[in-house]
Amino acid sequence: MNAEQREQAEREQAGRVLPPAAHPDPAPGRTEARRRHLLGEIDRQTRARSTRPVPRPRRRTVLVLGAAVAAGATVVVLGPDPGTTGAPSVPPASAASVQVLERAALAADAMSRTKVLDGQYVYVKTAGYTSVLSENKAGQMELLREDEGMEQWTSVDGSGPTLQRKAGEDKLLPEGPASLNSPTYNFLAALPTDPRALLKQIREDAEKNHGTGSDSTTGPDQEAFVTIGDLLRNGVAPPVTTAALYRAAALIPGVDVAPDAVDAAGRRGVAVARVHDGERTEWIFDARTNRLLGERTVLLKDNAWGKAGTVVTSVALVGSGVATEVGRTP
Repeated sequence: MNAEQREQAEREQAGRVLPPAAHPDPAPGRTEARRRHLLGEIDRQTRARSTRPVPRPRRRTVLVLGAAVAAGATVVVLGPDPGTTGAPSVPPASAASVQVLERAALAADAMSRTKVLDGQYVYVKTAGYTSVLSENKAGQMELLREDEGMEQWTSVDGSGPTLQRKAGEDKLLPEGPASLNSPTYNFLAALPTDPRALLKQIREDAEKNHGTGSDSTTGPDQEAFVTIGDLLRNGVAPPVTTAALYRAAALIPGVDVAPDAVDAAGRRGVAVARVHDGERTEWIFDARTNRLLGERTVLLKDNAWGKAGTVVTSVALVGSGVATEVGRTP
């Protein structure tokens, strides 16, 4: 099979596994844009004649463990934010999801106020996997799992480098100013603690790359949900900030619950979830303690990444704390 024939075969294979049109119908051009993106990934591999895997889009590698909430605590349910501009067909966050998030917020509020000092490091340890598409020897694309287990040390005040340890190998991550995409403890401590003000700031940032006029099909509501999830998995944050992030998530349209979910460590819990483009992003909580266990992404329909029901990414939070120096565990 020559290169042209192989390219045509790969295009036909991609066409067979691409998802059918969603219901209700997606915005014009949305499905075709995703198709072009996938074919473009395959085209680039074919032109380069490389077996390098094509990873799923990666989010920030920031990771938080919550604490138990006192039994019998009163749950305060926030109403939808009238300033949140979700699509008209997307309902407000469900009452069940708001209750789960409020219990998680109360758990965060109950955490001890440990003094965190400049010069220290936020430590987090995770286990899990993500999915990659790789070209095999027959020239076909196959789905593989890539280990996402790691330990990471992030400078509290940004004065030191971030160290990431995977498979026994250490790597220093590129340095840059703290932001929603790359937060430090001090950055998180400076965020608004009013849920609506916090969501407004996060949405304004999401609008820059995912709002009207952008090429993104993610949209600001989904991007805000993803961003909050990333910030919650930052390892250690001031309890008041963590509580505000949970309550801000309860203001995002389309948030719901998945009553039975399992994290990458095999722990079962209840998930707060949001569906976007045939995938469900889940934050998994311990149903008894309301502690955040991890996150996973589940396919709701067949596509290039697998069959409906496939868990394409799953990351469990197995340790966190504040270390006195980089490379040392708390």
